[in-house]
Amino acid sequence: MSIPGINSKKRLQWLLLGFTALLAILVLFRVGYWQLWKASWLQEKALDQWTDETVVEATRGSVLDRNGQYLAQSASSYMVVIRPKIIQTAQAKLNKAAEENNTTAADCASQVVTALCDILGLDYNTVYAKATNVSKSELLIKRQISREQQQQISDGKEAGTLTGVYLAEDKTRYYPNRSFLTQVLGFTSVDGEGLEGIEARYDKYLRGTDGAVISETDAKQEELPFSVETYVPPIDGNDVVLTIDSVIQGFAETATAKCVEEQKAVKATCIVMDPRTGEVLAMVNKPDFDNNDPPRTDSDLLRKLVRNTAVADAYEPGSTFKVVTLAAALDSGAINMDSTFNCAGYYLVDGEKIKCWSSRAHGVQTLEQAAQNSCNPAFMDMALRMGQDKFYEYLYNFGLGSATGIDLYGEAGGIVTEPRYVRNVDLARIGFGHAIAVTPLQMLNSVCTAVNGGKLMQPYMVKEVRDTQSGAAILTNDPKEIRQVISETTSAQVRQVLTAVVDNGSGRNGAVAGYSVGGKTGTAQKYGEDGRVQHDKHVASFVAFAPANNPQVAILLVVDEPDVAVDYGSIVAAPYVAQIMESTLKYLGVKPDRQTQDGDAAQTAEVPDVSQRELEQAIKALGDNGFQYLVEGYGGQVYKQMPAAGAQAVKGSVVMLYLEQEDDAGTDNEVTIPDVKGKSAVDAYTVLQSAGLRVKILGTGNVVAQQKPEAGTVVVKNDVVELTFQPAAAPSGE
Repeated sequence: MSIPGINSKKRLQWLLLGFTALLAILVLFRVGYWQLWKASWLQEKALDQWTDETVVEATRGSVLDRNGQYLAQSASSYMVVIRPKIIQTAQAKLNKAAEENNTTAADCASQVVTALCDILGLDYNTVYAKATNVSKSELLIKRQISREQQQQISDGKEAGTLTGVYLAEDKTRYYPNRSFLTQVLGFTSVDGEGLEGIEARYDKYLRGTDGAVISETDAKQEELPFSVETYVPPIDGNDVVLTIDSVIQGFAETATAKCVEEQKAVKATCIVMDPRTGEVLAMVNKPDFDNNDPPRTDSDLLRKLVRNTAVADAYEPGSTFKVVTLAAALDSGAINMDSTFNCAGYYLVDGEKIKCWSSRAHGVQTLEQAAQNSCNPAFMDMALRMGQDKFYEYLYNFGLGSATGIDLYGEAGGIVTEPRYVRNVDLARIGFGHAIAVTPLQMLNSVCTAVNGGKLMQPYMVKEVRDTQSGAAILTNDPKEIRQVISETTSAQVRQVLTAVVDNGSGRNGAVAGYSVGGKTGTAQKYGEDGRVQHDKHVASFVAFAPANNPQVAILLVVDEPDVAVDYGSIVAAPYVAQIMESTLKYLGVKPDRQTQDGDAAQTAEVPDVSQRELEQAIKALGDNGFQYLVEGYGGQVYKQMPAAGAQAVKGSVVMLYLEQEDDAGTDNEVTIPDVKGKSAVDAYTVLQSAGLRVKILGTGNVVAQQKPEAGTVVVKNDVVELTFQPAAAPSGE
């Protein structure tokens, strides 16, 4: 037998040492892996086991109009949560007591779930599965419960029948005016995420950052005595201030709804803009819905109603587009103010006969007469005189064929056929508003460009985003001039021609007493799914601006498929635009620039100070000084007025009175309907609105003939009162 030598022993020692070192390295690596690489994961798991985190939801920012009136805000509510381990602990105590007394223990989870489902109207099996899921520390049962349900749950907890059930503070998105500015505002999900409109477009500013309350708990998720609780405060969302004026929006909402009803239209869109800045003062799409209760269960209906037609849908504008043709032809030098046109009832283009809208030839006309008559051959002549290259240059400079860039989602760019595919007959049709498609916003913005001195302004909807706490602006939008499209001289000529259209032509029904108004009517064809013209369906429209020499307000009303005997824009749209225009000009305090029928010039007076007065006293003081009024909010005392006290304003103009308004979001307050029979539209609207009621106008005229419900009826605040006005004379024809 051989004895191992000393070299063999050393090799064994080195081998053992190597294995020991390798083992040490592996151990150190593994320990380092868990201690360093996985440290945050281990810490998170440990925290999950011995802490409980309750989310403190941030308050979503509000949406306000340009005057600070709330259009969307967050109201407090409650959600119901359940903690299965608390129920499990209670069940263990019941089991132990039953064992000691030799009885059968009740099913704690079943009792809790039965009571909870009776209150909330939920499915028993669904809630029971959550109540017994001990793998979760807390589960949501229902959000945004009613105040009655909240009280029932509080009573149940005091009575001991709702073990493991808790109420947590929640937020509900509330729209005080309900179906008002519907598609523009949009709405949120139940989790407070913006889904449509401004709520979606500015969601990152509105939503804020949630906070938390972190407390130490045992394995059963029960809070430890003398535990340390950490509070991480939420960061509330920012407020978004719109360019919208809620009063002007109210004028537009009422008139557009009235138009749809009286003209039996499928839908209608109205936009009010300041042509000097591009600010949108009002935007209405009818039909609409209550933003507090969107039809979420009917996806097709919701998709249809939530679509903002004013920016998302292109239509063939018809004769309102003649404003663009007129401006381009004058500015290019293709025509001048002394140009004449001959209408034979049609126009021959490359052997194709294109008829005028009128069955009677207009004959030889001046430029103003051609515009007053809305003569198609005259505008075909203008387009062809310019030629394709020059006309298309102006179309693109007016911004047609591309989105305006307004700060809303879903804007369409319209349809302008590429020049290489356009023949002379197509160019001629574009001249009078066919063979081209625009959105209502593009159409109005083009008209604003033509009459504001020739500047293409970028329309915008949001004035600023500001910090909720400090009020400091963190984002500001100012008027943005994109380009000079036509000269100021040409713009003045366009205003002159379009003023004559309202004074003496097809736009007569758009006139407003005391003010110079320019405008243009439009009646366009519609196409069916087969691409053919539907001769019995039209789109009627009217666009107007005032005062004509210094436009401060521009309005477009587009009425889709009016179902009446005469569906021209002059009949279907112009009278309603005149209503909005008159109310808006007086509300803004714009001084009349024409004498009234009695020949007296407009007089001005100093606006009295009525703030902090009782409403009746304020109304009397305004009346004594020759002013009308409108009321915003609820209550009996005025806390703010506009224009401010001491300002010089035109007699007969409107002073806004803002009343103290309680935050009664989500509550049902009873209101006794006042008697407004025999009152004017302004007086009836004011009385009912100050009582917290909404108004629906039926018929035409100046005096309320009937109201429904009758005076003295007790209803809920925000209910609708229908007012029927005495019939007025029918408007004159095209």
